[in-house]
Amino acid sequence: MSTMMQPQIILLKEGTDTSQGKAQLVSNINACGAVADVVRTTLGPRGMDKLIHDDKGNTTISNDGATIMKLLDIVHPAAKILVDIAKSQDSEVGDGTTTVVLLAGEFLKEAKPFIEDGVHPQNLIRSYRTASYLAIEKIKELAVSIEGKSLDEKRSLLAKCAATTLSSKLIGGEKEFFASMVVDSVLAIGNDDRLNMIGIKKVPGGTMRDSFLVNGVAFKKTFSYAGFEQQPKKFENPEILLLNIELELKSEKENAEIRLSDPLQYQSIVDAEWNIIYDKLDKCVKSGAKIVLSRLAIGDLGTQYFADRDIFCAGRVAEEDLQRVAAATGGTVQTSVNNVIDEVLGTCEIFEEKQVGNERFNIFSGCPSGQTATIVLRGGADQFIEEAERSLHDAIMIVRRAMKNSTVVAGGGAIDMEISRYLRQHSRTIAGKSQLFINSYAKALEVIPRQLCDNAGFDATDVLNNLRQKHALTSGEGALYGVDINTGGIADSYANFVWEPAVVKINAINAATEAACLILSVDETVKNPKSESAQGEAAAGAMGRGRGGGRGRGMRRR
Repeated sequence: MSTMMQPQIILLKEGTDTSQGKAQLVSNINACGAVADVVRTTLGPRGMDKLIHDDKGNTTISNDGATIMKLLDIVHPAAKILVDIAKSQDSEVGDGTTTVVLLAGEFLKEAKPFIEDGVHPQNLIRSYRTASYLAIEKIKELAVSIEGKSLDEKRSLLAKCAATTLSSKLIGGEKEFFASMVVDSVLAIGNDDRLNMIGIKKVPGGTMRDSFLVNGVAFKKTFSYAGFEQQPKKFENPEILLLNIELELKSEKENAEIRLSDPLQYQSIVDAEWNIIYDKLDKCVKSGAKIVLSRLAIGDLGTQYFADRDIFCAGRVAEEDLQRVAAATGGTVQTSVNNVIDEVLGTCEIFEEKQVGNERFNIFSGCPSGQTATIVLRGGADQFIEEAERSLHDAIMIVRRAMKNSTVVAGGGAIDMEISRYLRQHSRTIAGKSQLFINSYAKALEVIPRQLCDNAGFDATDVLNNLRQKHALTSGEGALYGVDINTGGIADSYANFVWEPAVVKINAINAATEAACLILSVDETVKNPKSESAQGEAAAGAMGRGRGGGRGRGMRRR
């Protein structure tokens, strides 16, 4: 009787949704599987593209895992973790975003039957972490260094890495053309870590082959005033003055007050305004600069003044373009025209204004410091050029990583199969349940070559059996064999120059294992919809009151 009389304990707010236990974990695994299925078909050279249409009417066509994950408005709390690892892979390495999501999804899929059979998640997590550590050590062992090679050799090796990345993108048909362009641009900025030193400008029209690389800075012609067309459009070895001030007549502020006792004094005030602007323009001319660029406006008076003295000027230049001009030409952006000394002026070999498609571009080439490059992209549709820009961003990141961590591994699923074989072999030396878990981790790694085959329309079972047989050879000669996308068979990926930086694989396996372990370690989700609806009601109430929805004085209560 006493047990029946015990009061009910209420811990959480009424309406709180809690789900816990095995069912909760399986539900999270299913949600992550659904996310992985979205990007599954985009993997590899024969991967399909996704067309994403948002509520503002913008259309994005993309093959890049991170871009797709960002644009999908995922609300499931566990599945959001996969979005985060795709973003981190993109910012850290630049490529392998689809791989990381697929691997995480596959690790969870392999864990699901064990969870359903009552295995404790912590046992799985421990084994997955061990397997991840072994896999990364094996990658480091198999990686081939490209250090100590001559510049030409290094350039061709980096171009191979860039071509591997670009082969799975929309511009894969022209991968050799773009790969050499990407390598040249990365080598141009040298050891500078700032990615914005490589500018990518998009000009609709023409074909992809019309794209070109400027060893320097190029930016679109800015808004111009009368007199601009009278300015010279080409200089050799000019001095360049960079400013962050306005060179135009400014009216006084509205609240400025000047009291005059004599109407004739008004002219002296007007003259003073003119003298200030003429003084500024005169100082720019006396500095000896032949090109004047400013982040703020250069008015019609200034434009005509410079045109009469054979000086080129451009106002309202974008901040990042101005910074790149400063880095390339060795100039310094000035906030005053007083005391402009030679040291703050930049220079370049050739400056010219060129027509590219419908746009006119100001191009600075042969810059002394050479710490910057600009890729001008051409193409038919806007969405196509946008996707080409994202693809080049990935390739640029990969080449930078390959230069810094100069080790590469064989792509095309070769490294995944080799690690899978190694882990299977290792698992047989372990007694206990851990053997099964590491074996399932090894099986999950096979998702990469399997998906490459599926996306290309080949028989995945056949190809994987061939790969397993090749990798199982005791001589170790099959370690570099991966999927041959062109024939539907298997081939030596390393000999076919399908390479990727080791850091891509290491990062992908690390991030995917971390995400899988994180999702496996969650056993309860508490959702409090009450507070959300309360906030919504409060906001609606505030809006209603603001619009006269509140009860006025003297109104009858309902």
